Amino acid sequence: MKLIKTLITTATATLLSSAALADITIGVSLPLTGPASGLGIPLGNQLKLWPSSIAGEKVKLIVLDDASDPTNGVKNAKRFVTEDKADLIMGSAATPVAIPMAAVAAEADTVQLAFSPAVLPPGKDGWTFRLPQSNNVMAHALVSLMKKQGVKTVGFLGYTDAYGESWLKDFTAEADKNGIKVVATERFARSDASVMAQALKLTAANPDAMLIVASGSGAAMPQMAVVDRGYKGKIYQTHAAASRDLMRVGGKAVEGAYVVSGPAVIAEQLPDSHPSKKPAVDFVQQYEKAYGPGSRNQFAAHGFDAQMVLEKAIPVALKKAKPGTKEFRTALRDALETMGRTVISQGVLNWTKDDHWGYTNETGVMLKVVNGDWKVE
Repeated sequence: MKLIKTLITTATATLLSSAALADITIGVSLPLTGPASGLGIPLGNQLKLWPSSIAGEKVKLIVLDDASDPTNGVKNAKRFVTEDKADLIMGSAATPVAIPMAAVAAEADTVQLAFSPAVLPPGKDGWTFRLPQSNNVMAHALVSLMKKQGVKTVGFLGYTDAYGESWLKDFTAEADKNGIKVVATERFARSDASVMAQALKLTAANPDAMLIVASGSGAAMPQMAVVDRGYKGKIYQTHAAASRDLMRVGGKAVEGAYVVSGPAVIAEQLPDSHPSKKPAVDFVQQYEKAYGPGSRNQFAAHGFDAQMVLEKAIPVALKKAKPGTKEFRTALRDALETMGRTVISQGVLNWTKDDHWGYTNETGVMLKVVNGDWKVE
């Protein structure tokens, strides 16, 4: 009797182990607190709306707060690949956190879906795929509008970190090609409470326009400072500012601001011919049903798109290997690189072996803050 009980126990344990092996484990590191929490919280909210399974396999999401800190992001990533045996890593929404996480993902041969435009050295992004649009793609849309509006000189006010520096590099290159010059450059830290000194210097330079490179609610503070210093020219913001937090915090100071964005933020204003119209509307309806009218967010949309991408790639990977194995992780990477043209709420992706950005120059949409709301330019 004891032998039969032992065999039953062993068989049950084996079945449970097999079931666990079939689970698709995804480790997610988000800035749920700290300076970048305005990016991470909407993403975390969207992940709560994910289905419990994809392609018939149970999905296990492990969401950890990196507190907007690179050290925490690396710690989370290492836990995901060593303790949780994650099939996939997602995060962070903060660029300075996503970049060092990429090294952990690469060392573990594990796909990273980055929720920020993390710029990595050539050959170092073999396992990292970005869901946000690249800065150079968004700079193309932004500079196109500047050129149309007759802007010739620009003052730059941006983060001191990787997001700010990559935007300065990509924007300057695109601007130079179009006869627009960056005539003054000032920087600030994400944690800074004031940029009055920088705003004063930029205003004194009197450029035709200002480009502010900041994110979420933090994008309002530098614009308020520039306006408070009496600047009357045009003010532009990047896609990290495509959130209603900009208007909630900035109020009248952000009226008239131009913000480059992916299509999802203004889903209903897209023409029916726009490829992203349907998924963008689907995202907005789902998210705002759960979190209320006007709660849509650029970053929440990336969480929605991550689900769309995985619903396409995971069935392909499952044909080659089971979750919980190195072979599955490799098959998932290969599936993402070969999935072809994929329409999502934030544009059209076409990742390849040599391009883990995927978006084209037609992706960016220029918005203007009018009466506390978005209007497509």
